[in-house]
Formats: sequence, structure tokens, C-alpha cells
Amino acid sequence: MQSSVGQALRGAVRSGKDAARKGKRGDVWRGMRLRRVKEAGRKAASCALHSYGEVRQFFLRSPCRSLDRMLFALDGGQGDTMIVSVAWVRMPVAAEAERFRTLVDLDGTGNVSPLAAGLVGAAGVTFTGRYYDSRRDGKLVVVAEAEPLSGRPAPELLDGVAEVLVELPPP
Repeated sequence: MQSSVGQALRGAVRSGKDAARKGKRGDVWRGMRLRRVKEAGRKAASCALHSYGEVRQFFLRSPCRSLDRMLFALDGGQGDTMIVSVAWVRMPVAAEAERFRTLVDLDGTGNVSPLAAGLVGAAGVTFTGRYYDSRRDGKLVVVAEAEPLSGRPAPELLDGVAEVLVELPPP
């Protein structure tokens, strides 16, 4: 039987996904009982320059059309803070987007490099891929990763935040 806390989080994730799809970030934060501390975003022309591992090799063979990246520093209260990286990769055709998503979803193949965590006051954070989600919508692939910054954010919350923020439309 799922705990009431787990059920509440699942409900917050469901409603958070709906708000995220509509681009309503404020509703996402409120629904998940988070406070946005800081955010930063950048556009890039080259995915190969902003990726590593096999993912970089993929982009050298199949360049992306555009790359948008954002970082969010979020406060869950009671000293629990987290950082979330979101990358929106637009490929020339849907088949290449599917190949990219298949590759990036495999553990150990690399990823799009997150923006420098220092942009949101979280220098030194390493993204591990533990709290990860991705989605594809035609030519667009979105990748989201969360990591704890301070305190002990629940693993279910970190997973839920990645699951929700992957639904955000490109900035």
C-alpha cells in the first residue's frame, strides 16, 4: 500500500506535468511545494560542443538544429534544496531525434552538458543521471536531471521533479 505522502507526491507530479506542458512554471513550483530560488538559461548553436561521450560523437555525425539549456535551483523547505538541468534538443528529423533519445537514455553513453551550476549558486555539483527523465515530441528531445544540493530531498521528489520538468516547452 502506498503511503499518503507517496500518493500526494504522485498527485503533485500529475498536476505538475499538466502545468509544465502549458509552460506555467509558477504552478509547477506551487503544486510540488517548491520555491524557485534561481534559474539560468542559454541557447547554443552546436550540440556537439555542449555534450560528451558517445552523445558528442552522435552530434558530430548528426548535428542538431538547436539547443536550449536551463538550470533551476529549487527549495523544498526544511533545508532540502536541489538543482535541475533541462536541455531541449531539436533535431532536423524525427528519426534522428529518436536515435538521440535512445542513445542518451542508455547509462554511460554521455549527455548534453548542463550549464555551469555556478550560474545558480551551486558550483561543484555533478549530475549523476540518477534522477533522470527524457521525452521526445517529433523532432524535439527534452532531457531533465535533478541532484540534491543541501539537506536530504527525498529520492521520490528528485525523480518527480525530473519527470515534471521534462514536460516544459522550450524557453
